[in-house]
Amino acid sequence: MKNEKQVGRLAFRVEGDKWACYYAMPNTMEGAIWMGSVMMGIVQDRERKEMFMELMRHALKDFLEERIGGKVSSWDERPAPESERSGSA
Repeated sequence: MKNEKQVGRLAFRVEGDKWACYYAMPNTMEGAIWMGSVMMGIVQDRERKEMFMELMRHALKDFLEERIGGKVSSWDERPAPESERSGSA
């Protein structure tokens, strides 16, 4: 049996003319840590959008593995709760 637990999530959101990424706890943006952002015009291209998301995934994986002293084995990806949605990135 694996010892798995959710230790947070990546949250992507539109903020003006940027698409921002945060590390946040489950079900809240309170206390979220800003990880990076990119101009919306850049991520209108699907391939570039995926590249930015992949960069943020790798950065978070490295950050978490350093903190927890173990490996991150998988991601649980799902749309943000309706209360957190803004724009249409």
